[in-house]
Amino acid sequence: MQITLPDGSVRDLPDGSSGYDLAQSISSGLARAALAVSVDGEVRDLHRPLPNSATVAILTWDTDEGKTAFWHSTAHLMAEALEALHPGVQFGIGPAIDNGFYYDVDLSRTDIDTLSPDDLEQIEAKMKELAKQDNRYERREVSKQEALDYFGEKDDGYKLELIEELEDGTITFYQQGNFVDLCRGPHIPSTKPIKYPKLLNIAGAYWRGDETRPQLTRIYGVSFPKLSMLEEHLERLELARQRDHRKLGKELGLFMFSNRVGPGLPMWLPKGAVLRETLVDFLKDEQLRRGYEPVITPHIGRLDLYRTSGHYPYYADSQFPPMLERGGAVIPHGEHPDERSHEGHEDEQGYLLKPMNCPHHTQIYDHAPRSYRDLPVRLAEFGQVYRFEQSGELGGLTRVRGFTVDDAHIFCTPEQVKDEFKDAIDLTLLVFRALDFHDFRAQVSLRDPSNTEKYIGDDAQWETAQAAVRDAAAEMGLDTVEEEGEAAFYGPKLDFMVKDALGREWQLGTVQVDYNLPERFDLTYIDEHDNRVRPVMIHRAPFGSLERFIGVLIEHTGGDFPVWLAPTQIKVLPVSDAFNDYGQSVLDQLRAAGLRAELDDRSEKVGRKIRDAEVAKTPYMLIVGAKEQESGSVGVRRHGEGDQGATSTADFVEQIQTEINEALGR
Repeated sequence: MQITLPDGSVRDLPDGSSGYDLAQSISSGLARAALAVSVDGEVRDLHRPLPNSATVAILTWDTDEGKTAFWHSTAHLMAEALEALHPGVQFGIGPAIDNGFYYDVDLSRTDIDTLSPDDLEQIEAKMKELAKQDNRYERREVSKQEALDYFGEKDDGYKLELIEELEDGTITFYQQGNFVDLCRGPHIPSTKPIKYPKLLNIAGAYWRGDETRPQLTRIYGVSFPKLSMLEEHLERLELARQRDHRKLGKELGLFMFSNRVGPGLPMWLPKGAVLRETLVDFLKDEQLRRGYEPVITPHIGRLDLYRTSGHYPYYADSQFPPMLERGGAVIPHGEHPDERSHEGHEDEQGYLLKPMNCPHHTQIYDHAPRSYRDLPVRLAEFGQVYRFEQSGELGGLTRVRGFTVDDAHIFCTPEQVKDEFKDAIDLTLLVFRALDFHDFRAQVSLRDPSNTEKYIGDDAQWETAQAAVRDAAAEMGLDTVEEEGEAAFYGPKLDFMVKDALGREWQLGTVQVDYNLPERFDLTYIDEHDNRVRPVMIHRAPFGSLERFIGVLIEHTGGDFPVWLAPTQIKVLPVSDAFNDYGQSVLDQLRAAGLRAELDDRSEKVGRKIRDAEVAKTPYMLIVGAKEQESGSVGVRRHGEGDQGATSTADFVEQIQTEINEALGR
């Protein structure tokens, strides 16, 4: 058999050789480090026989796929430990996630109802004991009936439900030690490398994300082959807890949630509103300089609008129920034919909470005749949209049900696509620079060629659009990676994957090319030959969800916002009540210059005022006392840096304005 390695070299191996044999043929060190293999892009167990001809990569801990196999295998090890300690436990699903794994379990038939931190420590200890047994993860192919019989005998309804949904044919079980699980795999060779598991926390999770189904216990964990890796990870987690935007949002008075208003619907407190509006104004000003025109659209639209755009069926699982009409009246929700799935609504009339702004913008473009001389038309809106996220998936600002998208839609000629796309990239990079996001990668998100039915539009349009995204990114000098299957249903996109100060990656800005919505809405313009032709539509959002962006920004900065963005930029701190009037005069000068400043005129010692301003992460503190009043100056302190010396109020104002302008690239 001939195996091609990623570098293009070819190795001849005996028929039936495994990934381990291939690794051993390269070096014994690689064989010891190998966790799994990638065979023509499919990740497989290391000891499975290889096909006679394939491109194979050896996967170690240093690869994302290797970590995924390691963590998935640890989830099975945790399940084995839990079953050994608490017989009768039932298991839902236990996948690897970005930083570890989780397993959903039902404890109702065991000797315990809930898990405590002490229980987690006991499970960890059992995991370590089992890992030392060096049990192989053995893959076994079974028929669907065999799978049903096995889990039927265990009376495990969760696994039976999953098996019933599988197609007839081969199903795989994995076994290590005494534990057997329904699983596609892959897994690492044995339990031995799992030396340092750590169970992190417990949460509730509805079975399959359905609030009408049983609530299971979700156990989160992580594992590493080396102790130093675990210690480093736990340090990062502690930093992340300290920077948690939900914690800082409360401490800094930025936003809140109310059960009476509803989960996933954030409300902005005064300081948070200032932060949010400052971001909005920053982008609005830049958009105006680049020729964008502001528009405002309603929070709802007719169902036919979203049927035409394709959003209604494509987003059915995450939309709020439609407001159906019959005889000019809205039908009560309890009488809807099938509110959550939207089945049976194909001919219904009514309204839907807006899931996207783009269908509305097509109507603004189409309200008047357009000539090629009018293009590009750039419409921009900070539009509120709504998604019915499952309650178990909500998380502060980063996963909400109502959020604001800094949406813009550019309608242009085919010849203008590349330049407009490049300008949208440039605007996104400007936003990142202003907010100190320097570590990012650009992802070209393409459609899945093996599953084209999930997308709208013909092949030629997709090829043209994907080529335009690639070319624009290349001309902007971006290093890109390509990911099939990550495109929007209407077109390819360029997604910016940004790493924050804690090394976590977030998808923030996006730019998308769309040849399909103009076709679906019959949008046209008159070209230079008096022909009616289709414009191309570019979707662009440097922030994406404003709420999510702010949540990431809070954690990236730890609440230490750049001075241009801080809700309170300056605190004026009189050393005693005798200097409150002078402090007020300084405050008046600062506010007259357009700076966001506050006066702390409490009858407290100045040391206490400084500490409180530091805790509030106020960028600048101006100390005023007898010396400052006499000389008409202020004593300047910088958050986290201490005393910066004395200066006149006018010079300080000039200094701050220069700092702000430099940060914003003005």
